[in-house]
Amino acid sequence: MSADKKPASFEEALRELEAIVATMESGQIPLEAMMKQFERGMALATFCSSKLGEAEKRIEILMRDAAGQPDWRPLPDEAPTSESPDDSMLF
Repeated sequence: MSADKKPASFEEALRELEAIVATMESGQIPLEAMMKQFERGMALATFCSSKLGEAEKRIEILMRDAAGQPDWRPLPDEAPTSESPDDSMLF
C-alpha cells in the first residue's frame, strides 16, 4: 500500500500497522525502507487515532441523558482473577 493511500477501515489500518511493526522489529530491511515503513506507520497511527476519536464522539452523543449531558456509567466490577491481585492484599 502506498504511503499516501488511506485505508478503507480502522481494522485494515490496524492490520497494516501490525505488519509494519513486525517487519521493522525483524531488522531484516534496509534503513531507507525502514524509514518509509516508519512514515507509513505514523500515517496509519494518525488515521487510527482519528477514527477512535470519531467513535468516542459518536458514543458520547448516543449516551446523553434527557438534559443533553453526557451520561457516562462505570463498567460493572469484574471479578478478580488469579492473575490480578486482590485489592485487599495491597494494604
